[in-house]
Amino acid sequence: MNTDKKIYKVDAVIRPEKLEELKDKLYEIGVTGITVTEVYGCGLTHGQEEIYRGNVLSVNLLPKIKIEIVIYETPLEKLIQTIRDTCNTGHVGDGKIFVSELTTAVKIRTGERGGAAIIDDKA
Repeated sequence: MNTDKKIYKVDAVIRPEKLEELKDKLYEIGVTGITVTEVYGCGLTHGQEEIYRGNVLSVNLLPKIKIEIVIYETPLEKLIQTIRDTCNTGHVGDGKIFVSELTTAVKIRTGERGGAAIIDDKA
């Protein structure tokens, strides 16, 4: 294991309908674990207006999916490009990707730290 590698956490907020396709693409590039949360939010457009039973309603918070991925061996740029390629519809509301560098990770079961805690040991 290369100790010069960094651990990154990538948070992606995407359209709900893109989740299944993205999960398949992430598996293809070697991502073995993700955390998925249903969230609501708005970006620069601050939501949208919809008509419901003849009334105009302002929808400020739109349903989204937040995916959290921690990587050690998967190249960061490859992960970012996979998310962009999969989730880009070309329309407002496609989402955002946030990248953080982590100082460490700890596997609760074994106590392994750093990259060893991230790598899938198939056990």
